[in-house]
Amino acid sequence: MSNRIGIVGVGRMGANMARHLKLDCGYDVSAIYDINREAATSLATELDGAAYDSLAAVTANSDVILTVVTDDAAMRSIFLEGDDNLLSGAEAKCFINCATLSPAIHREVATAATAAGAQTLEGCMASSISHAREGNLYLMVSGDAAAFESQLPLLKDLSINLRFIEGGAGRASEVKALVNMVMNINTAGLAEGLGLAQSLGHDLEMICEVFAQTGANSRVLETDSEDMIARDHECWFSAAHAAKDSGIAQALAHEQGVSLPLNDATKGQYDKMTAEGLGELDKSGIAELTFPGRHGSS
Repeated sequence: MSNRIGIVGVGRMGANMARHLKLDCGYDVSAIYDINREAATSLATELDGAAYDSLAAVTANSDVILTVVTDDAAMRSIFLEGDDNLLSGAEAKCFINCATLSPAIHREVATAATAAGAQTLEGCMASSISHAREGNLYLMVSGDAAAFESQLPLLKDLSINLRFIEGGAGRASEVKALVNMVMNINTAGLAEGLGLAQSLGHDLEMICEVFAQTGANSRVLETDSEDMIARDHECWFSAAHAAKDSGIAQALAHEQGVSLPLNDATKGQYDKMTAEGLGELDKSGIAELTFPGRHGSS
């Protein structure tokens, strides 16, 4: 376990991945970077690491760098723009990029990393904050096959299960887009079902019990129904991120000439939440648009 680990992006997921690797697994989390300098410094103090204000310094002081950034623009800025980026002095380094981004940016970064003598993997996560802290992520991995084999112990320490997806850079992010597209559609559908049930005067606990025993059952019924009913939208996966991820699937569908009307409608709902100031609510907050008497509903 001699590899030094760098972390770029220490929001909810990145910070808890770092905590797990350091505190539970004993890795040397040597270099931390975030545009929020206070967050980076605080985490570095907690984990006995160093917070850097230079991306090149993170690469210089790490062997493996995990990135967890918000969107394609952020990914491009840390790898491909300016004199200070992660690919400066990156020969023989390995980058594991964990955020949900477009397949195109993953391919662009992989090409640039190869030219710099570095390896890249996508480690797309289908899990929540608690899973990151506990090392129980589900990872969809693609990219350099040799890098996958060499980093498998680290990937296993981060995850309870993982799947390597053949086909090179971008393939795991395609699968992650499909996962989040279907999850978001299911969440929107549940919110509409429960909203209509409430308007009809039904007991919502009874409705959830019936849903669970029928074809209306779903994973989001387990994770989101109580929060929708109680209006408890503490953020585990934000509406703004749901809109972004449904948009990634929408763009892929347009490229392939495939019609996805349910995804289009779901993205419209999450876009509406974001436009009306609800984007930082959990995705369960879509119920605020469907339950009678709530935000934006009649």
